[in-house]
Amino acid sequence: MSKSLLIISRQAPWSGPGAREALDIALAGGAFDLPVGLLFLDDGVFQLSGAQQPGNLQQKDLSANLQALPMFGVEALYASQRSLDERGLRNHASSLAVECLDDSSISALIDRYDQVITL
Repeated sequence: MSKSLLIISRQAPWSGPGAREALDIALAGGAFDLPVGLLFLDDGVFQLSGAQQPGNLQQKDLSANLQALPMFGVEALYASQRSLDERGLRNHASSLAVECLDDSSISALIDRYDQVITL
């Protein structure tokens, strides 16, 4: 039986390679039928914002990678409600179906996975 993997993405899409690396790991795990979950936490919730203009910062757009997650079997997508609220993204317009979790639910989520990677 394969071990489950939770990836916690904490970086904004424009702050460095962490956001892209988290998505790449999730897509690779899904491609190998590994049970993968992805949690957007802290500035990582900015990845869910639909109105990004990465070209202004000479960055690549992550939206294609995000949209590919379900095609690779990565459907367990979560976001911290506290992180969304703190960043003014309470009613975020995201094309991804994410489950918003409070802090205690996030702790329970982490406990359910065999391996956890934070980027």
